[in-house]
This record gives sequence, C-alpha cells and structure tokens, in this order.
Amino acid sequence: MNHFLSAPVTDAQRQRDALLGALVGLARSTVNEPKTEDTDRVLASGLRLAADPDAAEDALRRMYHIVETEKHRVAPNCATCTMRCGNTDNYDLARLWAAPENIRTLYGLTEQQYTALFGTPEPEAEKAPAGKPQFEHYVRSGQKLLRCGYTTGTCAALAAAGAARLLLTGIAPETVALRTPKGIVVEVAPLFCRAAAEGAECAIEKDGGDDVDVTTGLPVTATVTLLPGTPEVRITGGAGVGRVTKPGLDQPVGQAAINHVPRQMITEALRREAEAACYPGGFAVTISIPGGEEVARRTFNPHIGVEGGLSVLGTSGIVEPMSQQAILDTIQLEMNQAALRAKNHRRLILAPGNYGLDYLHETYPQFADIPVVKTSNFIGDTLDMAAAAHFEQVLLVGHVGKLCKLAGGIMNTHSHTADCRTELFCTHAALCGADREVCTALYNAATTDACLEILDTAGLREPVLQSLLAAIQLHLDRRAGGAFRVGAVLFSNQHGPLGQTETAARLLDEWKE
Repeated sequence: MNHFLSAPVTDAQRQRDALLGALVGLARSTVNEPKTEDTDRVLASGLRLAADPDAAEDALRRMYHIVETEKHRVAPNCATCTMRCGNTDNYDLARLWAAPENIRTLYGLTEQQYTALFGTPEPEAEKAPAGKPQFEHYVRSGQKLLRCGYTTGTCAALAAAGAARLLLTGIAPETVALRTPKGIVVEVAPLFCRAAAEGAECAIEKDGGDDVDVTTGLPVTATVTLLPGTPEVRITGGAGVGRVTKPGLDQPVGQAAINHVPRQMITEALRREAEAACYPGGFAVTISIPGGEEVARRTFNPHIGVEGGLSVLGTSGIVEPMSQQAILDTIQLEMNQAALRAKNHRRLILAPGNYGLDYLHETYPQFADIPVVKTSNFIGDTLDMAAAAHFEQVLLVGHVGKLCKLAGGIMNTHSHTADCRTELFCTHAALCGADREVCTALYNAATTDACLEILDTAGLREPVLQSLLAAIQLHLDRRAGGAFRVGAVLFSNQHGPLGQTETAARLLDEWKE
C-alpha cells in the first residue's frame, strides 16, 4: 500500500484519507456497541476501495458517506452526546503525516518529502479552524446519487437546542446535532447563537439538499427563554411562520403552522439539553423564519389554508430529493379538508391538474359545492385516500392525455413512470377494426389530440373512445375495490368534451337532480 499511503496531494488522495479515518471510527464504534448486519460488509468494502490506487474521488466520497451512516447506526447516541469521550471519533490522518520521521517512513514519506510538498507543518494552535459541517446523506435516483437535506422541523429543533444550550451553559455551541425521526443524524453549525432579551436565539440555515425547495437558504430561528417553575415546553410561531386558517390541517385553526412532529422534535431536543445541564424547568420557544412570508406565496400554503408565512413541517426530518412524499402529504391535507366539507353526501371530485380544474369550473358550475382535490399524477394514491376518508361517490375529471393511461391500469400518470398513450389508442383502435395503416399512424402520433384527428379521418373516434372509457372504468373499479363508486370524465383542450365512463354518467345524472 506504500504507493498511495503518502501525504495527500490530490482531491482523491485527500478523500482516501477521509475514508480511512472514517473506517477507523466505524471500527472504534464496535468496541462497545454491537455491529449491525451490514457493519462487516461496509468495513470490507471500504477497505477494498481504499486499497485501490485508481479509485475515483466520487467513489471514495460515496463510500465515506456509507461508512459514516453505518457508524451512526452502530452508535446512534454518540453524535448527540454532550459528554463526548472520543471513543468513536474518526482518525485524522493529518496526524500521521505530521508524525516523526520514523513513523512516516513506514509509509514511504520522508521529512524532506513532506516539507517539499507541504512546507513546515503549522503548530496545532495556528491551524485554521475547520469549516462548517455540511449534512451529507445520499439517495440514489436512477444512476445518480442525490444529496438529502433536512426539513424546517429539523431546523427548528436544532435551533431550539442551540439556544437552550447557550442559556443553560453560557457557551454558544459550534455545532448542534439531533437524530431525526427517520433515524439519520443531522449535525450542523448555527448561523448564529447569541443572547437575546431575556433568553437566547439561535438560527439554522434550511438545507433542502438536491431537492427543488424554495425554502433552502432561509434561516429558521428559535428564541428560547427559561420557565423555571414548570417542566412545560411552550411552542409558538413568530414572523415568517404561517397561521392555520382552515380546518383539516395538522394544527387547529388559529394555531401557528408548526406540525406535531416538529413540535415533538423541538420538545425532545430541549429536554435533552435540560437533562444534560441538570435543569428541572421548562422552556418557552418562538420559531421564526425571516423571509418566510414572502416565500410562502410561492408554495401550496395559501391554497390549503396557511396564511402569513411558511409551515414548519417534516414527518421524517429529512428531505429526500425528488421525493414524492411532499406532494402526497399535500394531497392528503386537501383530502382531509374535503372530508370535512363533504358532510352527508360524501361526494368528491378529483382533477389531475389545472386543465381539469378549469374544465370543471366551466362545464359543471352547478357542482361548486362539491369538494375538489387535485391529484397531480398520483391518481391511484388519491383514490386510496378517498377510500380511507369514506367518500361514497368520486368523479375524476381530466385531460385525455392523462386519463387515457388509466385504460392500461397505470395509476401514476407521470411520463417517467409510463407513457403509453398512443399505444393504448392504437390497441383500442385495432380492437374496433382499424386497419394497419390507421394503427401505424396512431402508434407514431406525437399527442393524443393527433390520435383523435387520425380517428376522425378514419371515422373511428366514437367506438375507440367508448372502448377506452370502458377499460378506464374497469381499472377504476379495481382500484376502488368496492369502497366507493367512481367514474371518469375526459376532455381535450383542442377537441372539447370527449365522453364519460358508465359510472360517471350515472353520477352526473344523480348530482344534477
């Protein structure tokens, strides 16, 4: 291994050092804690990669994060321990390169070589302070690794912990850490931690990772005061945190839009700080998000009933890039509100997007009192939510380009999941007697509107649409599983109304009465 065990001169070599140091930290963590089922595999894989002189920097960095994640699994409490013993710390290979010559020589590096490469080593006290830690946790999306971020709820809990530590110890922490509900440890450096009025305030910068997140970069601030006479933790919202204005959300109307999981995280973080400082009392916490009111206008908040700022959210504490969960959570919120509005009729209208909503308002103004939920591409998941909310009659209204996919049993209509629109038109046209020329034209068509024009020319629009609608009804019924009656209405922006399934026609007649 002498050919690469030398003071690092490239980014890959530096990353190799970091990996070797992390492997030492993982091995140290197993001295007093039991290994997981993956520990030996991670150690072996890390060592093999570290021993590869041709290993790329990206591969070394990915393995480093895997090793770090495994160490947190083995010794989950060490990252948040306020009485650090160092028993699970990573080894800093800079100590090796600064070691006496007889030690360095074992690895093929003389003092002269070291000095020629790096100059005279700095005394420990003169070394520049380490940079702020960045949260490093990755998920795979296709062939890419995407960096995760952490939620506004995690930021709020970290900020509360930092402010409380300053109050209780008189020392502003350089970093604060917590274990999220997902089990992943987040450790970051505060933007600031300082005395404020009768308490202290601490700010954590929101980091959405590689996710498209309008809140990334915003400071989430916790202002904390002590309540010596009670163990209670009182949490309120300040500037930039919205207020709930509609029922059906996580918090009651009038309350700050700080959801229950972030409230639990804040409470637990404060109680950990109190226990470490032997403080028996409670805390009053105000969470603020400077700039949150402006950013909230670009979110779903005004639509779902949160006014004046952002929501403090997060059920897992972690933001996964390109995650579907945020959209599904929003749909669930709308479903909850719809269930409250539905009253005795238990009727519901679903629309994938704005096209469906516009068509609905223009075509069926008499249904304005029936609650509407926007499904995005998650039609199947939304139908499941409707069943759980005990709706009895559901009408799906959407563009043919989306809803025709249901004829193939596709309940997530995103094009990345499946895009068989023209194939379905081709199949049902063949079932209706279309010749090879028409089927080929349909198969090669660019849009569903183009398919409709081909069918018009062939005189087959009506039978093909009826065949598609029958297949859509079949798959909707299968997904509903008898929990409710459901039908679909299809339209095209270019060709207007295209028809409705059998159940949709019945529902429309009943609702018009």
